[in-house]
Amino acid sequence: MRLALGISYNGQAYDGWQSQPSGRTVQDRLERALAQFAVQPVSTVCAGRTDAGVHGLMQVVHFDTPLEREEFSWIRGTNRFLPPDIAVQWAKVVPDAFHSRACATSRRYAYVVLESQVRPSIDAGRVGWVFRPLDDAAMREAAAMLLGQHDFTSFRASACQAKSPVKTLKRIEITRRGAYRRFEFEADAFLHHMIRNIMGCLLAIGQGHQPPSWMAQVLAARDRDAAAPTFSPDGLYFMGPVYAPEWNLPSRTAAYDWLP
Repeated sequence: MRLALGISYNGQAYDGWQSQPSGRTVQDRLERALAQFAVQPVSTVCAGRTDAGVHGLMQVVHFDTPLEREEFSWIRGTNRFLPPDIAVQWAKVVPDAFHSRACATSRRYAYVVLESQVRPSIDAGRVGWVFRPLDDAAMREAAAMLLGQHDFTSFRASACQAKSPVKTLKRIEITRRGAYRRFEFEADAFLHHMIRNIMGCLLAIGQGHQPPSWMAQVLAARDRDAAAPTFSPDGLYFMGPVYAPEWNLPSRTAAYDWLP
């Protein structure tokens, strides 16, 4: 049968999602735990890769297995072998036609940024940090220029393996709660470092280093050198993919209620 899992993780201790020879990735730890529970190798496919230090509120994976167990058994059994900073949140049997990556209609990320003259402490690694005041109106004006279908080459990492730099950015929302701002992004797909590079530009505009109109110039340049430096992965959360209702999969986890 084919099984889908919703995974949450704190990415600070890991070299990103995708399996690497070091074995220090979230996928490596998950697949080892699944193999211990299933007593056989398990290979997973994810909805979206995350960089080192990036967190996951609801990564979705799927895999095929001949092992028949109740859904709650996959949750509890796998979590028994996972470290405290990774946990299976839900498990669902899905049709063979389901594919965690190909069936996703969009993907969602959130950046949480602290504006403070003092660096983060108890939330170190869980939030980004700027010490200069941010202009919300300027950042929203700049963000609006990115909505829709565009060539996002200016925000693409040199190591990006995507076949095309053309993506459709559906939504950018900027909200504030005290000293914290939450930047929420939704697109059909994202390029490697695309959000971190957009964030670098938004924060440059928010701090007054560039006018809002600069964002349109960066986008039109189709040149990575035209954009601001890549922002830190601290405070970046993969909120998860969006699927059509017919797949009957959860759209959120409890961590959504915790994130500022």
